[in-house]
Amino acid sequence: MPLGKVEGMEVGLTLGSENHEGTLNLSLMDSGCYVKEIAIKLDGGASWLYQGMINAFEEQIGSAVEIAITNKLKDGILKLDSFLQSLPKEIPVDDNASLNVSFVENPLLSSSSIEFDINGLFTERKKVPVPKHYRYTWQPSVFCSDQSRMLGISLDEAVFNSASALHYDAEFMEWTVDKVPDQALLNTAGWRFIIPQLYKKYPNDDMNLNISLSSPPIIRISKYNIGATVYADVIIDVVEAGQVIPVACISLKICGSGSVKIVGNNLGGSVKLDDLVMSLKWSQIGDLRMYLIQPVMWTLVQTVVIPYANSYLGKGFPLPIIHGFTLQNAEIIFSSSKVTVCSDVSYSESDNLNQLRIHFE
Repeated sequence: MPLGKVEGMEVGLTLGSENHEGTLNLSLMDSGCYVKEIAIKLDGGASWLYQGMINAFEEQIGSAVEIAITNKLKDGILKLDSFLQSLPKEIPVDDNASLNVSFVENPLLSSSSIEFDINGLFTERKKVPVPKHYRYTWQPSVFCSDQSRMLGISLDEAVFNSASALHYDAEFMEWTVDKVPDQALLNTAGWRFIIPQLYKKYPNDDMNLNISLSSPPIIRISKYNIGATVYADVIIDVVEAGQVIPVACISLKICGSGSVKIVGNNLGGSVKLDDLVMSLKWSQIGDLRMYLIQPVMWTLVQTVVIPYANSYLGKGFPLPIIHGFTLQNAEIIFSSSKVTVCSDVSYSESDNLNQLRIHFE
């Protein structure tokens, strides 16, 4: 039975990485393996005969081990490069949007970590632009209070604003409200003391509210919270004899604050109403007493708009994490214009991970 022992083995390699149109190319620039000493001992009846031959060829056997290990390293780097090539450039979020996860710079190395910069902006599905020019000045962009965390993901407020702009352009932020918790608000009788001329002209007629954003929501991130400002128009429609008649339009400035949370591998959240400013944009029924309409609009935003937004925000959007990995004990940190997720990760066996294994035989 042969017994082998290797002492003083050193393995070194130098890798090169280059960003090519949003994909990382990995290459092995140099590699080597050095075995200081290898000892093989044979047991058995004729071991004394073969032991002398093995001792005589000890140097050649050591060289063969060095070559075998070096070749395995080369094979492993090729598999890793193939894996990087197969990473998607976009992650679907919903029917309208994808998260652009193409790389925008070469990796940055430190003594204890490696940093990857990705585009991170939301784009229209199947139309992912690859950045050709990206001005970048290196600075530590991911700060975790616990340096032992395995993963840090920093999201600039530009990521959130790109999501709001994309959904705005897709006309996703327009809807007609014909049902509310207090259904009396959608009948002119419910407005007879608020807008008397409306009830007088259209007595006991049903109403609709057409809500549309006049511009994309603006997201601002500070070290204390996330703030959102939304500009919207609310058109008051009267439904008379099956005909929809616009009677007035009120412009709203909705100010809210939000919170974020980890939902699986998604970043979800919610928003609450902080302030509401309104003005009359136009009217077919004369002047309106805005101070009387203010409480009604506050109630509508609080009971209709905010729950609708939270039903979408609660699902969250996927963080750029390789398939098979799962966040564990994640921590969320706010800083000026950024949200950082610091977390440990676990992984389940997958085909991708199995392909990356290097077996020494």
